Amino acid sequence: MDKFELQKLRDLPIEGVAERLGLRVKMHKCLCPFHNDHTPSMTFKKNKWKCWSGCGGGDTISLVQKVLHKDFLDACRWLANENNVIVSSFRVQDSGAQESKPFDASRYERFFEHPWLSQEARKFLFEERHLDPRVVRWCRLTSWKDKQGVPWLQIPYYNQEGKLIGIQNRNLRGKEQGAGSKEESAPRFRFPQGSQCSIYNLPVLNLLHEGEGLYITEGCSDCWAMLSSGHKAIAIPSATLLKPKDVEQLSTLNAKLSTKFHMYPDRDEPGERLFLQLKQMLPNLVHHQLPLGCKDYSEYYVKLKADR
Repeated sequence: MDKFELQKLRDLPIEGVAERLGLRVKMHKCLCPFHNDHTPSMTFKKNKWKCWSGCGGGDTISLVQKVLHKDFLDACRWLANENNVIVSSFRVQDSGAQESKPFDASRYERFFEHPWLSQEARKFLFEERHLDPRVVRWCRLTSWKDKQGVPWLQIPYYNQEGKLIGIQNRNLRGKEQGAGSKEESAPRFRFPQGSQCSIYNLPVLNLLHEGEGLYITEGCSDCWAMLSSGHKAIAIPSATLLKPKDVEQLSTLNAKLSTKFHMYPDRDEPGERLFLQLKQMLPNLVHHQLPLGCKDYSEYYVKLKADR
């Protein structure tokens, strides 16, 4: 893991990391978990945390280290798994750098030929997310359970030519145990070694017509919701994680097909920052505002379905 990849972890929205750790953040403040706090003394500013009662401060990595009592590398692993960040292999004790093996697509392709959805997956996709079954079939979502009985949703990533290039496994266990629990739960995400999970739903680019709109969403869930709304969409983890070839691919669409790019940024500072970063790459990107009370497009879509 190099300095650039470490910076990816440090650039993760710290308030989101805090909430994932079980802290309740409101108005950029929360109760400090490191002392007997009765009034919020931990604050978040410029993607840093600080306790004004003297417990210290730092970035996303140090917060995970201190809350979960992990060393530096384990904290980085936790952040990468929890936030769908792809990084190269970690250095293991004194054995030197571990070689990263290429993704073996042949090992997984058969799972997506005849997708199977468990009861937990169906509940998540259709009852909780209200997704169109045609979208679930198009995305070839399938499911499985590990040896501990934890249900997982398996999400394939294909390149524009339809070749399997990566897999994201999403934990469907439900609410995970809060920070500081004695028994550690499974990570929220898992990736087979070598998985390339940058832009999601690239095959949809083959269906674009000249001058047609394409929505850019944040993560797979928002992408499924946008597709279920009848729009063509792709998903990215963040602008900072896009590789040069990804940016070139989107810019080429703009040049060849006059593609009109659209985005509903998450209703928070990181979401707006992502929009501005993408706007520099795609000048014709159109901003759409989510209504109050909806933090992302997936939540907005579910609300629309519930109101009908």
